[in-house]
Amino acid sequence: MLQTPALLAATSGLALGLGLIVAIGAQNAFVLRQGLRLEHVAAVVAVCAASDLALIAAGVLGAGSVLARASWLVPVVCFAGAAFLLGYGVLAARRALRPGALLPDAAGARAGLAVTVTTCLALTWLNPHVYLDTVVLLGSMASTYGRHRWQFAAGAGLGSVVWFTGLGFGARLLRPVFARPAAWRVLDGAIAVVMSALAVSLAVRGITGS
Repeated sequence: MLQTPALLAATSGLALGLGLIVAIGAQNAFVLRQGLRLEHVAAVVAVCAASDLALIAAGVLGAGSVLARASWLVPVVCFAGAAFLLGYGVLAARRALRPGALLPDAAGARAGLAVTVTTCLALTWLNPHVYLDTVVLLGSMASTYGRHRWQFAAGAGLGSVVWFTGLGFGARLLRPVFARPAAWRVLDGAIAVVMSALAVSLAVRGITGS
């Protein structure tokens, strides 16, 4: 029978995982930009997917309930994430305002692998929304599936792997559009706005604690 409890759990996890991850955010914006630049794409996709898998597993193992009780951590993570995102947004704004540095082929100087991976890790692990989506929400939902919670987690993890792989390696299909420096200016301008908005929202969350 196709619709077994395990398959239903996996399908539900896949649907919810994709629903949470397919949204404009710091992580997705970074993966998109790296994919367009053809710069360390495999490493970025691997870091994002592996991070999501680790966080989902932590949620299923019960870290979500622990995190929910450690309320003092929320402001700390929020302010740290806000500072990082604001800094990244400023850099994106500078790139948008300096079209001379946006070359059609490279869209600016290439960053090293270590810098790229570090930036990707920071955008992932310094973002409280990642913990809320993966550890808390997906972990809580997985617990409702009882002995099939790991099938639910596997489905959610598959959604992350499929999404980041498609976004990172599929971005090259848009390269003809970004053959003009003006297109990079628009992209970096949009990234600057998204990062700054997220930084403000995190700072407000850190102040209000909600």
